[in-house]
Amino acid sequence: MSLLEISVAAGGSGPVVTLSGEADVTNVAELSEALTAQLASGARHLTVDLSGLRFADSSVIGALVLAGRTLKDRGGGLELARPQPVVARALTLLGVDQAIEIRDGTSARADQDR
Repeated sequence: MSLLEISVAAGGSGPVVTLSGEADVTNVAELSEALTAQLASGARHLTVDLSGLRFADSSVIGALVLAGRTLKDRGGGLELARPQPVVARALTLLGVDQAIEIRDGTSARADQDR
């Protein structure tokens, strides 16, 4: 049984991948597969809702950064939405906030209005 739950829904500017639970080296492959599936489908903009993610280690953050780079190379982008404080701190300490948009808004689907 995985500690990570992943769901995907349509968003206004692209898919919204919602992560819940805990993500680490033991389940980063599952996350990578979910992100790769969205990239393979041609998505140029992707939102990852982190509001339900209680923990993320460096391998998970690396997978998010890789997806962000791929999307940037396509002329798109990755947005990380509503990270819990522990995850937000890890993202900031690793400098991810300098390369990927991190939004604390109330809805991952707020990008529909862009």
